[in-house]
Amino acid sequence: MGVWIWVLVFGFVWGIGAHGLDRHPHTERISGSAGDVLEDDPVGKLKVFVYELPSKYNKKILQKDPRCLNHMFAAEIFMHRFLLSSPVRTLNPEEADWFYTPIYTTCDLTPNGLPLPFKSPRMMRSAIQLISSNWPYWNRTEGADHFFVVPHDFGACFHYQEEKAIERGILPLLQRATLVQTFGQRNHVCLNEGSITIPPYAPPQKMQAHLIPQETPRSIFVYFRGLFYDVNNDPEGGYYARGARAAVWENFKDNPLFDISTEHPTTYYEDMQRAIFCLCPLGWAPWSPRLVEAVIFGCIPVIIADDIVLPFADAIPWEEIGVFVAEEDVPNLDTILTSIPPEVILRKQRLLANPSMKQAMLFPQPAQSGDAFHQILNGLARKLPHNKNVFLKHGEKALNWTAGPVGDLKPW
Repeated sequence: MGVWIWVLVFGFVWGIGAHGLDRHPHTERISGSAGDVLEDDPVGKLKVFVYELPSKYNKKILQKDPRCLNHMFAAEIFMHRFLLSSPVRTLNPEEADWFYTPIYTTCDLTPNGLPLPFKSPRMMRSAIQLISSNWPYWNRTEGADHFFVVPHDFGACFHYQEEKAIERGILPLLQRATLVQTFGQRNHVCLNEGSITIPPYAPPQKMQAHLIPQETPRSIFVYFRGLFYDVNNDPEGGYYARGARAAVWENFKDNPLFDISTEHPTTYYEDMQRAIFCLCPLGWAPWSPRLVEAVIFGCIPVIIADDIVLPFADAIPWEEIGVFVAEEDVPNLDTILTSIPPEVILRKQRLLANPSMKQAMLFPQPAQSGDAFHQILNGLARKLPHNKNVFLKHGEKALNWTAGPVGDLKPW
């Protein structure tokens, strides 16, 4: 690809794209059902009962390691806090549409701050035994009117390596429940039908502190910072990200269009706001916080993750705001991106500028109308009323309490 193509595209977006919002003082509204759903208000449409569990399942774990408040799986903590003061909460379980069990399954961190979910199945099993013994509601449906936040890489499969996660499968006791999880990949054993896919947690205040003037030119064509090879876990580079990240580096490390590196500069957030396209390739799991960051900073997300199920896909028109590139097409990224007409780039930028789009990707404190908390509630409300067949007959059982790895049966 010649540099002249880059100059044409780059020059257009520099001169007009970066200032496109000035020419369109009213951000472009998303047409169709996605935009309507995005602005739904869940209050009054559902009632949620929050189980009161011993603090060893949540607060004490957080006290032991407050770093959990800032990592990409923190949605489980903030969702709990949100529901305790939410207008959808009911203290009367008899009138509840949904039951929520607050368990912090991703707050067991290594010294490096990485959550390892090895204890999560025992912890989850222990909590379910507790609620099924002390309240009658789990036993009526064996969890079909309960939801759990399981934000780790492969959700309720509880392992960070895909091969092991697939081998484990979803924790048997959660097979009937609705899972609220960051993991989403079509035709995958770790994705239950009916799961609600959410964005990973990215600290709203931290991103707010790095905003730069809106009229700043977008002088970077393609931007990415992150691992291309996971040397410690995948020295050959073919398994991590199914080789897609390695292909980005091998094909474009010397391409002037691509500002890519493993270094993570202090200007990372500012750089994203100066970029037209931000690569969002899969890692060990199909998603990463880059997806949230790209939307917040108006950088068109280039999604490289085959069969990904994106957050709030019934509310956010990902096809209209992003670019999807098949993993096998990574070597053609330069041609694909430079072939996108400038008017299409401008439209995507205008849609990304919609404040409601950004709001839906965030878990702010306190909660705000239309934020990710509300989108989760909207997802739960759209699953109501529950089908009558979720309620079991007296003495009927649907779940196998002894299924799964033997280690999961150990007391927690």
